[in-house]
Amino acid sequence: MVYNFSNHERIITAEVSPAVIGCLAACLLPLLSRKKEEISHRERENIAFCYLDVAGAIKVWNMAATETQLMLSVGLIEKDVNGDTLWVWCYPSVGSDLRQVLLSKCCLTQDSRDFHTFVFGQFCRIWYYITTVEVQEPTALNKVTHFSIVVTAKDFNPEKYAALSRILCRMYTKHGSPVKMMEAYVTVLTKGICQSDENGSFLIKDYDVRKAYLAGSVKDVVSQFGMETIILYTALMLKKRIVVHHPRIEALLEFTRVLPTLTWHRKDWSILHPYVHLTDAELEDLKKCPGYVAGFVDPEVSNRSDLFDVYVNLPDSVITVSQSAKEAMAMGKLHKDIGHLIVQSAEDAERSDSQVIKDISVKTKEILANLVALADECEDSKITLEGLKQHHFPPATENFLFHLAAAEQLLRI
Repeated sequence: MVYNFSNHERIITAEVSPAVIGCLAACLLPLLSRKKEEISHRERENIAFCYLDVAGAIKVWNMAATETQLMLSVGLIEKDVNGDTLWVWCYPSVGSDLRQVLLSKCCLTQDSRDFHTFVFGQFCRIWYYITTVEVQEPTALNKVTHFSIVVTAKDFNPEKYAALSRILCRMYTKHGSPVKMMEAYVTVLTKGICQSDENGSFLIKDYDVRKAYLAGSVKDVVSQFGMETIILYTALMLKKRIVVHHPRIEALLEFTRVLPTLTWHRKDWSILHPYVHLTDAELEDLKKCPGYVAGFVDPEVSNRSDLFDVYVNLPDSVITVSQSAKEAMAMGKLHKDIGHLIVQSAEDAERSDSQVIKDISVKTKEILANLVALADECEDSKITLEGLKQHHFPPATENFLFHLAAAEQLLRI
């Protein structure tokens, strides 16, 4: 059933007759057949799912409301005139381990003089977004030189949280108290909107997650690495560990966020850890992931071969495959063909980044369809090495398909 509940509670209950239940079920099926990402934010604003609870009452779940529930907290870090930096406020709360990580990511706590207006990353499956500003006098913050707004959330969407944080920063600069900032945060949390003539407006529905996925430039990546982009593609397809180093955090964030687009069929940005320090807590969290894209500003990471299968030296445009991963990452004619397709598409001035991603995705789906067809020939629809050998593929292709089957859970173990 489709309703407009823009002026109603998020969840309502009512007693219903069997006839109404049948009607609801019939209307609900078309909605359930659509993937969430296929429904636009404008549609979500007017869509609610109806279902029955155990007592037989009808309940309505508003899709737009869940967009706001992705936010977890907002925090405040200040640097005062004495040079001291402290975590001074948070709503509702942040665990001590996460707080220590967030403080370490904030440029106000770092020894270097580098000033980063916006950084983002992931720790323990929580995304963090840190916006830092310098206080310009006159202002209510007469004892503060800089401050950072820290937003944590369940979703990857840097542009969305950067926009929200800019409004919160203006509010805090003007009022010098987190009260107004908390009110704005709660309004966004409950209504998905924050409007102010002085500080600007923010609407969650303006920030579709697909826009966040496509915000980077895959053409820039291919322009920098050319045919070697196939190494990155192969590593991502096989769910390998990719470590990227660049001393400048902005370059690191810009590059790493693009890489998951090479495996667009998964639409999985949980593999992205764009800003990692070589601390025990962060490395322990990283190692829980079977495959990842991890960014480091510390050059010492090049000596940590236990952390990567593929190492990307971004300033020098050099990609290195670790000794332990060379067998799985062996290249052949199939890789060469895919590499040529990627380069040819990316170098076409008429094609946009999204079109290049689509070209790569079409090729990927073709490979996966062939892999599934091979699996269907086998017992339990699971591929074995013996089964692959019967097709007499070139050694590199056989090796790639074997490891890809493992990554796609199509391999009989």
